[in-house]
Amino acid sequence: MVVEGRAPDPREARSADEFVALLRMLKDASGLTFRELSQRADAVGDVLPRSTIANMLGRTSVPREELLAAFVRACGCGPAEVGDWLAVRKELAVHGRRSATAGSGSGDRAEEDGAAGAAGAAGVAGAAGVAGGDPADRSARPSSAPPAGPDPARRRRVRIVLTAVLLAVVLAVVATTVLLLGGDGGRPDTRSATGPVAGRTVQIRSVHSGFCLSEERGSDSGRLYQVRCEQETIPGFSLRPLGEGVWRIATDHPVYGPGCTGIWNGVEDDGAPLQDQECGKRDEAEQFRIEPVGSPVEGYRIRPVHTRLCVGAERYSKERGAELVQTDCAGEKKSLFSFDPVATETAGG
Repeated sequence: MVVEGRAPDPREARSADEFVALLRMLKDASGLTFRELSQRADAVGDVLPRSTIANMLGRTSVPREELLAAFVRACGCGPAEVGDWLAVRKELAVHGRRSATAGSGSGDRAEEDGAAGAAGAAGVAGAAGVAGGDPADRSARPSSAPPAGPDPARRRRVRIVLTAVLLAVVLAVVATTVLLLGGDGGRPDTRSATGPVAGRTVQIRSVHSGFCLSEERGSDSGRLYQVRCEQETIPGFSLRPLGEGVWRIATDHPVYGPGCTGIWNGVEDDGAPLQDQECGKRDEAEQFRIEPVGSPVEGYRIRPVHTRLCVGAERYSKERGAELVQTDCAGEKKSLFSFDPVATETAGG
């Protein structure tokens, strides 16, 4: 529960970054772990997975409305406080920035509610009517605005008059593409696993999914996701032995330079994301034990030293684009990796 007097006021936020920083302060003020927050949300019918909380608190954009409401309720905020968070979130989602209008605290909220209730409701309704995607979503959401160009019905009529020959050609091309690319933009890699070798540039490949680890190009979050191994992955990875079976996963990013892979902010919770960052900021959270599994070896577990959990795709997903997190080792065969050697220009460039 949030300790009275320690809860941050969302109305102090002038940008999405500041808003997320206040959410982290709210979590700290609650004194609750990711697991406890998830359990509290579940008890009142909200959906709030631990990994989702970690993702939300590590982002630089405002969260979705339903996620925000579930989180602040789980932290112990009442209906009035939840309303404040949602109102500020809506303003930032629509306009990007806002003027700080924080009151003196929860003590004067009752006075403000009476005078500002009607205006607040009108503001929220106006914001809801603005067309376009919500910057809170990581991936672009479909716009509710009608598409530009010809009437959809007219386009359907044009498609109907296509000849059978043309359709046959299109179907043949699609079938060939599916066979060549595996139906999802690339067939997962199924090579046998390769162990860690000090100093060698590698792609880190999930044996379970066949995809390789990479950051999103153009993003500064440092988060790692599953991508096709044949594409250019970033950053370049190499392994540095620290002794007694412990390794550091060094990175070389084409924009941000040298760094290290670790667990976001040194968090110990199941579901905390894997993240590339400057070395030395997370102590043991950027040190890993790399352990062979199976005989003959089927793959290698990557285990953060500070938790002894395992690195794996979120919910053991085999899908391209799934994020890498620390998770329990129960799905051992689904959290195995290979350190495939590559030419220097293949990764990180």
